[in-house]
Amino acid sequence: MTKYLISFPGEAMVIPEEDFESVVEASHAVIEEAKAAGVYVYGGGINEGVDPVLVAGDGSVTEGTYPGHKVPNGGYTILELPSRESALEWAAKIAVACRCSQEVREFQYDPAS
Repeated sequence: MTKYLISFPGEAMVIPEEDFESVVEASHAVIEEAKAAGVYVYGGGINEGVDPVLVAGDGSVTEGTYPGHKVPNGGYTILELPSRESALEWAAKIAVACRCSQEVREFQYDPAS
């Protein structure tokens, strides 16, 4: 089984304020479905109110990210699935719930993880 990152940037989710609760409920229902199917690993969103920092090997901290790197934001779900096709099916379910397209990326296998 392979782990897949299904995600969207924060600016992709444009919904009217009055629809926010129904989007939350729909997205939670998909997560519950993934949990019941035994494929859910982790999900959450980046707290865009907290600025990122870089931490060097010597422990020094610098405000911001790597030069030229776009700051990640939005929502993320990690599912462990048998195929890319299955990942695309789950991404479609999440896209419907969140009302925005989802990006699908495959994690490389790491035998130490």
